[in-house]
Amino acid sequence: LQTYPNPLRSNPAYSVVKQYFVDMDDSVPEKIVVHKDTPRGIHFRRAGPRQKVYFASDDVLACIVTCGGLCPGLNTVIREIVYSLDYMYGVKRVLGIDGGYRGFYSKNTIEMTSKLVNDIHKRGGTILGTSRGGHDTKKIVDSIQDREINQAHAVYIIGGDGTQKGAAAIYEEIRKRGLKVVVAGIPKTIDNDIPVIDKSFGFDTAVEEAQRAIDAAHVEAQSAENGIGFVKLMGRYCGFIAMYATLASRDVDCCLIPESPFYLEGEGGLFEYIEKRLKEHGHMVIVVAEGAGQELLDATRNETDASGNQLLQDVGIWISQRIKEHFARLNKFPINLKYIDPTYMIRAIPSNASDNVYCTLLAQSAVHGAMAGFTGFTSGLVNGRHTYIPFN
Repeated sequence: LQTYPNPLRSNPAYSVVKQYFVDMDDSVPEKIVVHKDTPRGIHFRRAGPRQKVYFASDDVLACIVTCGGLCPGLNTVIREIVYSLDYMYGVKRVLGIDGGYRGFYSKNTIEMTSKLVNDIHKRGGTILGTSRGGHDTKKIVDSIQDREINQAHAVYIIGGDGTQKGAAAIYEEIRKRGLKVVVAGIPKTIDNDIPVIDKSFGFDTAVEEAQRAIDAAHVEAQSAENGIGFVKLMGRYCGFIAMYATLASRDVDCCLIPESPFYLEGEGGLFEYIEKRLKEHGHMVIVVAEGAGQELLDATRNETDASGNQLLQDVGIWISQRIKEHFARLNKFPINLKYIDPTYMIRAIPSNASDNVYCTLLAQSAVHGAMAGFTGFTSGLVNGRHTYIPFN
């Protein structure tokens, strides 16, 4: 395919920086700690602008879609994709697909301009709207062809595990049809449970907000006789938010996460530990991740949501009720339990400073990669370096 000089060469913000462009052969290893006999292992392409690009800026039509649950930083990613396309590459035509994957074939689009997205990073949620499910590969790629996105450039897909699987299917269908269109993903999960990458965007903000809930629980617990502050946090399969918020607050006596099985009654059980802590300190704080202890609940649900995630029982309410019942039976031990569930507050807030920087770099990396002709990748941080990770 024909290549073009990168427009950044003449951009006053970048032209003075020496060795700004990334060599096509630069790579980042997945594992940086190796033994002397270890094979070279997996390396990923290093992210960043290349000397040559595969698209003429005036021909480019790009689109952006957000899928799945909310996460702090979504609007920052959207804003920086639009800004990077405009101010770095001179791309003026960017479409926002409204309402997740369904928006492709329900013809819901928003004209994305730098002026429109100027302040959106200060708001939570996503200005494009989002939904779970609704993925129909052939319909989506038909829509991409109908919109003439195939004339040039990229579809930017922001979402979690199910969304990236959908993006991989779109990429394969585009390859099959021989279209000159890039599919670039940006990985999103508030739970921080995506393999390979160092962390997912929005996680720092979520931990910071979760800590506020823990602080409130601690105040409530301290202020009552045998006070228990009980906080349920997000974390379907991994307890990263619960664990990091616990480590950050230093006020938590017990942190329950999906990775560590536990039980309630008998020696070494949760009830015994609560009794011990209350006798010693007169109050305590418990944090539970939503996926912890699911095996203890009476009925397991085999239902899934539209993204294919298993629907979980509310373990927080269940355990707090069991604690109350247990100590009511003892009759000599009155407790004051305060239950706090800040789940949707944590998801819906704007990103903090560190996440804003991270979101900006993820978005810029995705745009550089797409302009350089890479496709079927997600941008992500690996060992402190921004990389392009193949969907598979």
